[in-house]
Amino acid sequence: MTVSVSEDKIEQLEMNKLQKKLRHDVGKAIVDFNMISEGDKVMCCLSGGKDSYAMLDILINLQRRAPIRFEIIAVNLDQKQPGFPEAILPNYLKTLGVDYHIIEKDTYSIVKDKIPEGSTTCGLCSRLRRGILYNFAAEHGVTKIALGHHRDDILETLFLNMFYGGKLKSMPPKLKSDDGRNIVIRPMAYCREKDIARYAEIKQFPIIPCNLCGSQENLQRKKIKEMFQEWDQQHPGRLESMFRAIQNVVPSHLADTTRYNFDSMTQAEPIEPFEKLDVLNI
Repeated sequence: MTVSVSEDKIEQLEMNKLQKKLRHDVGKAIVDFNMISEGDKVMCCLSGGKDSYAMLDILINLQRRAPIRFEIIAVNLDQKQPGFPEAILPNYLKTLGVDYHIIEKDTYSIVKDKIPEGSTTCGLCSRLRRGILYNFAAEHGVTKIALGHHRDDILETLFLNMFYGGKLKSMPPKLKSDDGRNIVIRPMAYCREKDIARYAEIKQFPIIPCNLCGSQENLQRKKIKEMFQEWDQQHPGRLESMFRAIQNVVPSHLADTTRYNFDSMTQAEPIEPFEKLDVLNI
Protein backbone atom coordinates (compact mmCIF):
# COMPACT_ATOMS: atom_id res chain seq x y z
CA MET A 1 0.00 0.00 0.00
CA THR A 2 1.43 3.38 -1.02
CA VAL A 3 0.93 6.30 1.34
CA SER A 4 1.04 9.68 -0.38
CA VAL A 5 2.23 12.76 1.47
CA SER A 6 0.82 16.13 0.40
CA GLU A 7 3.11 18.96 -0.70
CA ASP A 8 1.79 21.06 2.20
CA LYS A 9 2.80 18.35 4.65
CA ILE A 10 6.27 18.09 3.13
CA GLU A 11 6.69 21.86 3.28
CA GLN A 12 5.56 21.93 6.91
CA LEU A 13 8.06 19.22 7.80
CA GLU A 14 10.81 21.14 6.01
CA MET A 15 9.88 24.35 7.84
CA ASN A 16 9.92 22.59 11.19
CA LYS A 17 13.35 21.14 10.41
CA LEU A 18 14.70 24.51 9.26
CA GLN A 19 13.23 26.35 12.22
CA LYS A 20 14.77 23.83 14.61
CA LYS A 21 18.19 24.21 12.95
CA LEU A 22 18.05 28.02 12.89
CA ARG A 23 16.81 28.10 16.49
CA HIS A 24 19.70 25.84 17.51
CA ASP A 25 22.26 27.98 15.65
CA VAL A 26 20.91 31.22 17.11
CA GLY A 27 20.69 29.76 20.60
CA LYS A 28 24.27 28.50 20.42
CA ALA A 29 25.56 31.90 19.26
CA ILE A 30 23.69 33.62 22.09
CA VAL A 31 25.25 31.27 24.65
CA ASP A 32 28.76 31.22 23.14
CA PHE A 33 29.03 35.02 23.08
CA ASN A 34 26.78 35.84 26.06
CA MET A 35 24.61 37.97 23.80
CA ILE A 36 21.42 38.22 25.87
CA SER A 37 21.10 38.36 29.66
CA GLU A 38 18.28 38.51 32.16
CA GLY A 39 16.28 41.73 31.81
CA ASP A 40 17.81 42.81 28.50
CA LYS A 41 15.87 45.03 26.13
CA VAL A 42 16.79 43.76 22.66
CA MET A 43 16.19 46.01 19.67
CA CYS A 44 15.77 43.97 16.47
CA CYS A 45 16.70 46.17 13.52
CA LEU A 46 14.41 45.35 10.60
CA SER A 47 15.32 46.31 7.05
CA GLY A 48 12.52 44.41 5.36
CA GLY A 49 14.96 41.78 4.07
CA LYS A 50 14.92 38.04 4.67
CA ASP A 51 17.72 38.07 7.25
CA SER A 52 16.16 40.54 9.70
CA TYR A 53 12.71 38.95 9.32
CA ALA A 54 14.18 35.54 10.16
CA MET A 55 16.14 36.96 13.10
CA LEU A 56 13.02 38.51 14.64
CA ASP A 57 11.02 35.33 14.05
CA ILE A 58 13.62 33.10 15.69
CA LEU A 59 14.22 35.45 18.64
CA ILE A 60 10.50 35.63 19.38
CA ASN A 61 10.41 31.85 19.23
CA LEU A 62 13.37 31.55 21.61
CA GLN A 63 11.96 34.19 23.94
CA ARG A 64 8.99 31.95 24.68
CA ARG A 65 11.28 29.06 25.70
CA ALA A 66 14.28 30.85 27.22
CA PRO A 67 15.13 30.32 30.90
CA ILE A 68 15.68 34.08 31.19
CA ARG A 69 13.34 37.00 30.60
CA PHE A 70 14.16 39.62 28.00
CA GLU A 71 12.21 42.18 26.03
CA ILE A 72 12.06 42.49 22.24
CA ILE A 73 11.25 45.60 20.26
CA ALA A 74 11.35 45.77 16.48
CA VAL A 75 12.65 48.95 14.87
CA ASN A 76 12.66 49.99 11.22
CA LEU A 77 14.20 53.12 9.77
CA ASP A 78 12.09 54.63 6.99
CA GLN A 79 14.72 56.54 5.02
CA LYS A 80 12.15 58.09 2.69
CA GLN A 81 13.28 56.29 -0.41
CA PRO A 82 10.88 56.91 -3.32
CA GLY A 83 8.45 54.03 -3.63
CA PHE A 84 9.14 52.61 -0.17
CA PRO A 85 6.02 50.60 0.83
CA GLU A 86 5.44 52.20 4.22
CA ALA A 87 2.54 49.97 5.27
CA ILE A 88 4.21 46.57 4.82
CA LEU A 89 6.28 46.40 7.99
CA PRO A 90 3.70 47.92 10.38
CA ASN A 91 1.01 45.60 9.05
CA TYR A 92 3.27 42.57 9.44
CA LEU A 93 4.46 43.53 12.92
CA LYS A 94 0.89 44.03 14.12
CA THR A 95 0.17 40.40 13.30
CA LEU A 96 3.07 39.35 15.55
CA GLY A 97 1.90 41.42 18.49
CA VAL A 98 5.44 42.68 19.05
CA ASP A 99 6.28 46.18 20.22
CA TYR A 100 7.63 48.13 17.26
CA HIS A 101 8.78 51.59 16.19
CA ILE A 102 9.10 53.12 12.74
CA ILE A 103 11.70 55.91 12.67
CA GLU A 104 11.22 58.39 9.83
CA LYS A 105 14.40 60.18 8.71
CA ASP A 106 15.07 61.45 5.20
CA THR A 107 18.59 60.12 4.75
CA TYR A 108 17.81 59.38 1.11
CA SER A 109 18.09 63.08 0.17
CA ILE A 110 21.37 63.41 2.06
CA VAL A 111 22.90 60.40 0.31
CA LYS A 112 21.76 61.55 -3.13
CA ASP A 113 23.21 65.00 -2.47
CA LYS A 114 26.60 63.71 -1.32
CA ILE A 115 27.20 60.69 -3.61
CA PRO A 116 27.79 61.21 -7.36
CA GLU A 117 25.25 59.65 -9.71
CA GLY A 118 26.09 56.04 -10.54
CA SER A 119 28.30 55.49 -7.48
CA THR A 120 27.50 53.03 -4.72
CA THR A 121 25.56 54.74 -1.95
CA CYS A 122 25.62 51.82 0.52
CA GLY A 123 28.59 53.08 2.57
CA LEU A 124 27.19 56.50 3.48
CA CYS A 125 23.66 55.13 3.75
CA SER A 126 24.72 52.49 6.28
CA ARG A 127 26.71 55.01 8.37
CA LEU A 128 23.74 57.37 8.58
CA ARG A 129 21.40 54.50 9.40
CA ARG A 130 23.73 53.18 12.09
CA GLY A 131 23.98 56.59 13.79
CA ILE A 132 20.21 57.05 13.88
CA LEU A 133 19.60 53.55 15.26
CA TYR A 134 22.34 53.92 17.89
CA ASN A 135 20.82 57.21 19.09
CA PHE A 136 17.35 55.67 19.23
CA ALA A 137 18.68 52.74 21.26
CA ALA A 138 20.39 55.01 23.78
CA GLU A 139 17.27 57.16 24.16
CA HIS A 140 14.92 54.19 24.70
CA GLY A 141 16.86 52.13 27.23
CA VAL A 142 17.91 49.45 24.76
CA THR A 143 20.65 47.21 26.16
CA LYS A 144 21.38 45.14 23.03
CA ILE A 145 21.05 46.03 19.33
CA ALA A 146 20.44 42.92 17.22
CA LEU A 147 21.46 42.90 13.56
CA GLY A 148 20.60 40.19 11.04
CA HIS A 149 24.06 39.46 9.65
CA HIS A 150 24.66 35.74 9.16
CA ARG A 151 27.65 33.42 8.73
CA ASP A 152 28.05 34.18 5.01
CA ASP A 153 28.04 37.94 5.69
CA ILE A 154 30.83 37.44 8.22
CA LEU A 155 32.95 35.39 5.80
CA GLU A 156 32.32 37.78 2.90
CA THR A 157 33.43 40.71 5.06
CA LEU A 158 36.58 38.81 6.02
CA PHE A 159 37.50 38.35 2.36
CA LEU A 160 36.54 41.93 1.46
CA ASN A 161 38.91 43.23 4.13
CA MET A 162 41.70 40.90 3.00
CA PHE A 163 41.31 41.55 -0.72
CA TYR A 164 40.60 45.28 -0.68
CA GLY A 165 41.46 46.59 2.80
CA GLY A 166 44.65 44.77 3.70
CA LYS A 167 43.23 43.75 7.08
CA LEU A 168 42.42 40.42 8.67
CA LYS A 169 39.10 41.34 10.27
CA SER A 170 35.40 40.70 9.86
CA MET A 171 32.08 41.26 11.67
CA PRO A 172 32.26 40.06 15.29
CA PRO A 173 29.18 38.32 16.68
CA LYS A 174 29.21 40.83 19.55
CA LEU A 175 30.83 44.24 19.85
CA LYS A 176 30.66 47.55 21.65
CA SER A 177 29.94 50.53 19.40
CA ASP A 178 32.74 53.03 18.79
CA ASP A 179 31.09 55.61 21.03
CA GLY A 180 30.79 53.03 23.82
CA ARG A 181 27.05 53.54 24.28
CA ASN A 182 25.70 50.40 22.65
CA ILE A 183 26.36 46.67 22.49
CA VAL A 184 25.65 45.19 19.08
CA ILE A 185 24.88 41.49 18.69
CA ARG A 186 24.52 39.26 15.62
CA PRO A 187 22.41 36.30 16.76
CA MET A 188 22.45 34.81 13.23
CA ALA A 189 26.26 34.53 13.22
CA TYR A 190 26.16 30.70 12.94
CA CYS A 191 23.32 30.57 10.38
CA ARG A 192 23.86 29.78 6.71
CA GLU A 193 22.36 32.20 4.20
CA LYS A 194 20.85 29.40 2.13
CA ASP A 195 18.97 28.14 5.19
CA ILE A 196 17.65 31.63 5.91
CA ALA A 197 16.61 32.12 2.29
CA ARG A 198 14.66 28.88 2.23
CA TYR A 199 13.07 29.64 5.61
CA ALA A 200 11.99 33.08 4.41
CA GLU A 201 10.50 31.52 1.29
CA ILE A 202 8.46 29.00 3.27
CA LYS A 203 7.36 31.58 5.85
CA GLN A 204 6.48 34.02 3.05
CA PHE A 205 7.95 37.06 4.76
CA PRO A 206 6.82 40.30 3.04
CA ILE A 207 10.25 41.14 1.60
CA ILE A 208 11.01 44.77 0.76
CA PRO A 209 13.71 45.09 -1.93
CA CYS A 210 16.88 47.02 -1.15
CA ASN A 211 17.18 48.60 -4.60
CA LEU A 212 14.55 51.30 -4.20
CA CYS A 213 17.25 53.97 -4.02
CA GLY A 214 18.58 52.97 -7.44
CA SER A 215 22.06 52.37 -6.02
CA GLN A 216 24.44 50.02 -7.76
CA GLU A 217 25.02 46.80 -5.89
CA ASN A 218 28.33 46.44 -4.08
CA LEU A 219 30.14 44.68 -6.92
CA GLN A 220 33.06 43.57 -4.77
CA ARG A 221 30.79 41.79 -2.29
CA LYS A 222 28.78 40.34 -5.17
CA LYS A 223 31.91 38.75 -6.67
CA ILE A 224 32.89 37.21 -3.35
CA LYS A 225 29.35 35.93 -2.83
CA GLU A 226 29.46 34.26 -6.25
CA MET A 227 32.85 32.74 -5.40
CA PHE A 228 31.42 31.32 -2.16
CA GLN A 229 28.42 29.86 -3.96
CA GLU A 230 30.74 28.10 -6.39
CA TRP A 231 32.88 26.75 -3.55
CA ASP A 232 29.82 25.56 -1.67
CA GLN A 233 28.66 23.59 -4.70
CA GLN A 234 32.01 22.18 -5.75
CA HIS A 235 33.67 21.80 -2.33
CA PRO A 236 31.03 21.05 0.33
CA GLY A 237 32.27 21.88 3.81
CA ARG A 238 34.76 24.54 2.73
CA LEU A 239 32.72 27.46 4.07
CA GLU A 240 32.17 25.65 7.36
CA SER A 241 35.93 25.08 7.65
CA MET A 242 36.61 28.75 6.86
CA PHE A 243 34.24 29.86 9.60
CA ARG A 244 35.87 27.51 12.11
CA ALA A 245 39.18 29.13 11.20
CA ILE A 246 38.10 32.56 12.42
CA GLN A 247 37.22 30.93 15.73
CA ASN A 248 40.63 29.28 15.99
CA VAL A 249 43.18 32.06 15.52
CA VAL A 250 46.89 31.48 16.24
CA PRO A 251 48.56 34.94 16.47
CA SER A 252 52.07 33.47 16.74
CA HIS A 253 51.65 31.98 13.27
CA LEU A 254 50.65 35.24 11.60
CA ALA A 255 52.80 38.35 11.17
CA ASP A 256 51.23 41.11 13.27
CA THR A 257 53.80 42.46 15.73
CA THR A 258 51.07 44.29 17.65
CA ARG A 259 49.27 41.01 18.39
CA TYR A 260 52.27 38.82 19.21
CA ASN A 261 55.55 39.76 20.86
CA PHE A 262 58.08 38.29 18.48
CA ASP A 263 60.88 40.24 20.25
CA SER A 264 60.46 38.12 23.39
CA MET A 265 61.45 34.95 21.55
CA THR A 266 64.94 33.75 22.51
CA GLN A 267 67.25 31.15 21.04
CA ALA A 268 66.87 27.81 22.81
CA GLU A 269 69.91 25.96 24.17
CA PRO A 270 71.53 23.98 21.33
CA ILE A 271 70.82 20.26 21.35
CA GLU A 272 73.72 17.93 20.70
CA PRO A 273 73.37 16.21 17.32
CA PHE A 274 71.87 12.74 17.59
CA GLU A 275 74.80 11.02 15.95
CA LYS A 276 77.19 12.17 18.72
CA LEU A 277 75.10 10.75 21.53
CA ASP A 278 76.15 7.53 23.18
CA VAL A 279 72.89 5.68 22.67
CA LEU A 280 74.09 2.77 24.76
CA ASN A 281 74.21 4.98 27.88
CA ILE A 282 70.83 6.69 27.38
